[in-house]
Amino acid sequence: MKIVVLDGYTLNPGDLSWDRLKKIGMLTVYDRTTEDEVAQRIGDAEIVFTNKTPISKEILTICKGIKYIGVLATGYNSVDVVAASENNIVVTNIPNYGTDAVSQFAIALLMELCHRIGDHSQSVLAGDWANNSDWSYWNYPLIELSGKTMGIIGFGKIGQRTGHIAQSLGMKVLAYDMNKFPELESETCQYVSLDELFAGSDVIILHIPLFAITRGIINAESIEKMKDGVLIINNSRGQLIVEEDLKEALNAGKVGGAAVDVVSTEPIKLNNPLLQAKNIIITPHISWAPRESRQRLMDIAVENLAKFLVGESRNVVNG
Repeated sequence: MKIVVLDGYTLNPGDLSWDRLKKIGMLTVYDRTTEDEVAQRIGDAEIVFTNKTPISKEILTICKGIKYIGVLATGYNSVDVVAASENNIVVTNIPNYGTDAVSQFAIALLMELCHRIGDHSQSVLAGDWANNSDWSYWNYPLIELSGKTMGIIGFGKIGQRTGHIAQSLGMKVLAYDMNKFPELESETCQYVSLDELFAGSDVIILHIPLFAITRGIINAESIEKMKDGVLIINNSRGQLIVEEDLKEALNAGKVGGAAVDVVSTEPIKLNNPLLQAKNIIITPHISWAPRESRQRLMDIAVENLAKFLVGESRNVVNG
């Protein structure tokens, strides 16, 4: 059995092992694969793993030996799932591997906005404290979170974990989700409408998947409904935000600060509007990337394949 990993580097830049996959079949791992290389690299392989490398209907027509596609991520829009189903190809994904990592990173982005620890450390290392006449100084407004309200758009497992951390910091949580779990509500956590969340939140965090209905959910109209000085955090999907609108709101001061780990096109383009925004923190899509989280992802990927090989279904997205 031939197994091909089309873009293994981001998952495993060298600190994990592919040995469990090697025990299943003849494994070839490519660090990266361009769209022009996909068909040739898959060849007659039966098992294909991809993260962001697209597998189109055309590829599935050319590579007729494929029986199984394992997406090394939660989102599976890199694969033409409809075409896969038409060709009796099973497609799986990796849900719930990064709940702790992603929620932790969302809070880290918020803390960086509130305290600008990195900027202040750089200031000290540059000699500013040694040359300062005062024993304490700060270059940005500092924000205390206790007593403030966090709005979480998307209250699944990651959103719930972020909300739990927020409540431990003394914050109230307003949650918006189509699926509601009444047992999660309390004096410090309640479900509200989207407009109520926009109006009542000091901090808004996005933990919602990208669907047609959620694309551009943060835009000029929704920002206008928010409190002046609101903080916006996004480490879900870049396309949830109309980036030009957020830039304008940041530069006008309507939005007090934003921190994002994702943008609309990745890697980021030099003409991305957020690069011209004030009070913005941008990180390179690393919420998911702690070693523990990546190991969990790899383990689930192997387990998905093992179940498929014995005729069982696990994390199948097209069946």
